[in-house]
Amino acid sequence: MTGMLASVTSLDEAKLAIEVGADVIDLKDPARGALGALEARTAREIVTAFGGKVTLSATVGDFPAMDAGEVLAAARHTAALGVHFVKVGLFGTPRDVDCVRALTTLTSETRLIAVQFADLAPDLDLCERLVEARFAGVMLDTARKEGLGLRGLLSQSQLSRFVRGAQALGLITGLAGKLRLADIAPLLDLRPDYLGFRGALCAQHQRSAGFDIQALRAVRVAIPSRQSDQARRPRLSAGQLP
Repeated sequence: MTGMLASVTSLDEAKLAIEVGADVIDLKDPARGALGALEARTAREIVTAFGGKVTLSATVGDFPAMDAGEVLAAARHTAALGVHFVKVGLFGTPRDVDCVRALTTLTSETRLIAVQFADLAPDLDLCERLVEARFAGVMLDTARKEGLGLRGLLSQSQLSRFVRGAQALGLITGLAGKLRLADIAPLLDLRPDYLGFRGALCAQHQRSAGFDIQALRAVRVAIPSRQSDQARRPRLSAGQLP
C-alpha cells in the first residue's frame, strides 16, 4: 500500500493532517526552499505532541553547493529533534557522492532518506551508493516549485524504473513534486511507498498558504488508507499463514 506524506509548517497543520489520516507528517518550511528546515522550536513541539503517535520526518534544509561538512552538521541537528526519518537533498552535483559518503557516519543510528530532484538531472542509478551508505530510502521531488511538476519532468516509464529499482535494493521509495489530484492514480500504479504533498493540501494550491481541510480530505480519499486496508483484511491463524 502507498502512504500519504503531508508536509506541515506548524503544530496546527500537523493536527489537521493527522485528523484526516496522513501516514507521515513531514516537518518542512516551504518559505526556505524545496527542503527548507522548519524552525527547531516548532519542530520540537510537533515531535513532543505526536512523536509516539505517527511517523515523523523532517528536512535538513537546502544545501545546493553540497558541502559535505554542512550537510552532515544539518543532518545531525535534524536527527536530534527526535523524528523517525531525516530527509537530505541531493542537488545533482559532482559532490553528491561525497555527501552520501560523509552521511554514512549517521546511518547506524539515523534513518536517512535521500531526496533527488527531477528538475536537476537526477542520477537514477545512485541507489546502489545509497544502499552501500545504509540509507533507509530515496525520494524524487522537484527543486523549482514554480516550474513543472514531477510528472511533467519524468515519464511514467522513468518513474517506474526509479521505484522498481530502489525497491529491489530494499529502499523505501517516495514520489513528490507539485503533485495534484490528477497525478495520484497514475502514480499509485507504480506502487511507491509514499506520495508526498504540500501545495495540493493548501488554499489555492499555494504551498506557502495554510492547509485547506477540503483539499486535505480530497487527497486522503484518493489514496487508499493503509488503516482501512488492514481493517478489511481477515485475521489469519498460525495455520493459515502463507
